[in-house]
Amino acid sequence: MEENLITVAIHTYERAIILKGILESKGIEVCLHNVNLIQPVVSAGVRVRIRESDLPAALEIIEQVDFECNENEVQTTLPRIILVPVDFSEYTLKAARLAFSVAKSLNANIVLLHTFYSPFYSGGMPISDAFAFDEHSEEAMKSLMQKNEEEMNKLVNQLRLDIASGLLPDIQIVTKFREGVPEEQILIYAKKHKPLMLIMGTKGADSTSSDLLGSVTAEVIDRSLVPVFAIPEQTPFDRFEGIRTIGFLTRFDQRDLVVFDSMMQLLKSQKLKVYFVHFSDSENPWDEVQLAGVKEYFKRQYPELETSYVLLGNGKIVENLNKFIQERNIDILTVASQKRNMFARLFNPGIAHRMVFHGNTPLLVIRG
Repeated sequence: MEENLITVAIHTYERAIILKGILESKGIEVCLHNVNLIQPVVSAGVRVRIRESDLPAALEIIEQVDFECNENEVQTTLPRIILVPVDFSEYTLKAARLAFSVAKSLNANIVLLHTFYSPFYSGGMPISDAFAFDEHSEEAMKSLMQKNEEEMNKLVNQLRLDIASGLLPDIQIVTKFREGVPEEQILIYAKKHKPLMLIMGTKGADSTSSDLLGSVTAEVIDRSLVPVFAIPEQTPFDRFEGIRTIGFLTRFDQRDLVVFDSMMQLLKSQKLKVYFVHFSDSENPWDEVQLAGVKEYFKRQYPELETSYVLLGNGKIVENLNKFIQERNIDILTVASQKRNMFARLFNPGIAHRMVFHGNTPLLVIRG
């Protein structure tokens, strides 16, 4: 019986070809779907498909692939930037507005990045029908770009009106467009330009399958080396200065010290209360001793902070976290992320990834 083919990655045509060559050099058969046969170089959303039995070996190989950025643009001269991916929705407007107070606090400028698929080149038609290529798709692509630019101009004009009215600080705005897989383009841009922080809007617990940027945010959180601040549309504050109470998830790991210090450098606030939160499978007195020790350590290092600690059950992590957040009026939840392979991300998503879709609290995710 013929073995099923599964999609292991979705890339632009150039990257799909590179990945195909790498996998085939390791003895894994590959076929590409959704390729525009007339103009293959403009294809986006090309599916890289392999046999199901080759999945474990392919995942291990893909995890090691590092696509270098080949952008032919001049390196940005901005020494400090806040990167804000936008899709022109209301909740990304909220994230963009909040980014201004962050940028002011960190003495940085703002880059608004819009990433998009080209539906004219990456449609879901089978490869056997690819010759039915629309001869007017180049015009359609120009029309799409014009629409994107109009939407970006509307967003920028709204932000400038807010600046003129005194609602937002006067911060320089730079706009960028990228075609391709959104999360890949965001991560590539972040790798090249090294922003101080990524600020991304999401719909939070009410998100649906149509919430494209929400799913992109979850993927970026899992892979970004740059701190990511995920802002649900229900977030009550629209200024960085509105943050007063923080939940900080700790595993009693040395990396937590680095993450906490990074968080304090980003927040730069003198009036914070921090709850150190640890999940435990059972009532272990040693966990409470360690939490108390963590609290005392950070109290010595940051005497201006008010600190406390909380032990939560490990059975229903998301439910327990949401209950804790509601009871203690937590403004943001800080999570230390760590590098996880693709297999782990697919079948055992991290806490931050799950909270993007099942929580309404802003997340600050920092790589430990």
